[in-house]
Amino acid sequence: MLRSVLCAVAAAGLVLTGPVVAHATPSPSSVEDQIDKRWNELEPVIEDYNDVHGKLTKLQKQQRQLNRTLAPLQKQVDAAMSQVRGLAADAYMQGPPSALGAILSGSPTGLTEKLSLLEQLATNRQESISGVVKLRDKYAADKQKVDALASEISARDADLKQKKAAIEKEIKSLQKLRIRAYGAAGESDGPYRTGPCPVDYTNDKGGRAAQRACDLIGKPYVFGSEGPNSYDCSGLTKEAWAAVGVHLEHYTKDQWGSTTPVSRSELRPGDLVFYYSDVHHVAIYIGGGMVVHAPHTGDHVRMATIDRGPIAGYRRPG
Repeated sequence: MLRSVLCAVAAAGLVLTGPVVAHATPSPSSVEDQIDKRWNELEPVIEDYNDVHGKLTKLQKQQRQLNRTLAPLQKQVDAAMSQVRGLAADAYMQGPPSALGAILSGSPTGLTEKLSLLEQLATNRQESISGVVKLRDKYAADKQKVDALASEISARDADLKQKKAAIEKEIKSLQKLRIRAYGAAGESDGPYRTGPCPVDYTNDKGGRAAQRACDLIGKPYVFGSEGPNSYDCSGLTKEAWAAVGVHLEHYTKDQWGSTTPVSRSELRPGDLVFYYSDVHHVAIYIGGGMVVHAPHTGDHVRMATIDRGPIAGYRRPG
C-alpha cells in the first residue's frame, strides 16, 4: 500500500509543478478550480497517511504494553536462576543425598521418613529447574515478538517520513497558488460562519457533536491534525464525535466503514457526509442543508452547503 501511495504523491507532484505555474496572472476563479482539482488528487494521499499513522500509533502502544509484561518476567527468570544456582552449589559442596547418609545421620526407625524427604527435595529441585526452562523459553519467544515488532515499526516510520515530506512539498505548491490568487492574507474566501450553527438544534449525541464542530469553526486546516489547534477533514469529525464519547478513527474510509448508512431524507445533525467516489473527504451535517468541514490547506474549518461536491453517501456514528 505504501508504494502505491508514494506513486500517487509523485503523480500529484508532476501535475502541481507543471506548466500552469508559467501563467503570469491567472484569475482567482481559475486558480480555485485548479486548487480543487489538485486537492482532490492530494487528499486521498493525506487520508492514507492518516490511516498508516494510526496503525503505527497502535503498534507502538502494543510494544510498550509488551515491554511492561517482559520486565517482571525477567525478574522471575533471574530469581529462578539464582535459586537453581544455589541448589547446584549445595549439591557440589555437600554431595548428593543418599539412603546411606540418611541412615548414618540418625536412627534407622526414621529411615522411611528421611527417604521420603529426600525424594521430595529431589522432585522440588527438578521442578525448579523445569520452571526456569519454561520461563526462559517464554521470555525468548516474547523477546522475539518485541524485536520483530520494533523492526516493523521502524520500517513503517521511515515510510511515513518519506510520504510526509512529499505531501508537505505539494501543500506548499498549493499554498503558493492561493497566495497568487488572493494575496498573502488568504482571507478572501468570505466568512467561515454563514449563519446559526447548528442550523437545527437537537440535544441528542448527534446534535452535541454538531455543536462541537460548530465551536471549531475558524480553526486552520492542517493535514494529519486532529486538534486542538488545527484539523483536517477526518480529524474534525473525529473530534466532534469524541466530545460525546463516540470514537472514530482518523481516516475517512474507517469512519465510513464503522458507521450506519442513512438516506438523505433521514439526515440529522451530527451525521457524516462523505464525498467523492473514493470517499476521501468527510463533513458533519448541521441541519438546513448545511455542513461543517475542514476543506483543504490554506483554508479553515467552515460552514458550507451540503452539495459542495459529489456526495458518496451519508452515515451515522454512535
